[in-house]
Amino acid sequence: MQPPATDRQARIPKLSRFGWLMALYAENHARLMRLFAPDHLTAGTYLSSVGDGLDVRLEVIETHRYTVELRLTYDLRDPLTGEPDPSAFVRLYRDAHQAEATHCYVGRRWQDVIGLYPPPAEVISHRMRMNTFLGKWLEYLAEQGHGVATLKAVENAALDAA
Repeated sequence: MQPPATDRQARIPKLSRFGWLMALYAENHARLMRLFAPDHLTAGTYLSSVGDGLDVRLEVIETHRYTVELRLTYDLRDPLTGEPDPSAFVRLYRDAHQAEATHCYVGRRWQDVIGLYPPPAEVISHRMRMNTFLGKWLEYLAEQGHGVATLKAVENAALDAA
């Protein structure tokens, strides 16, 4: 049997895993907005360079009235696939002030990782891992000096040469 809750314990709100995930989305939105303000960018590719040899590529894939679809990666290629790696696809919800990492590697969507019919707890756990990764990565990028001031648009001709 559990001991009776004290008055103080009864007053502390309990946060569900889903509530925790939504709070993580809100934190990622705040970090992303402080870092690159992507809701003000037009569709295209942007590069942030701080001279450390690890340039950050931000691709604004599509902008809609309430959402912005992004891809955040280093300007590196996976030797096996030729795709940028590491990579995070992010959906920024303008109206809800949330940013959700939808998947973190090319060809590895959630269905590839946890199957087509995972239990809800597994879906939330997977999303928590991806979005915790995104939050830590955004924090790291800010510490390295990346931001709006270091972000420059990349011309399509330069993309084709890379």
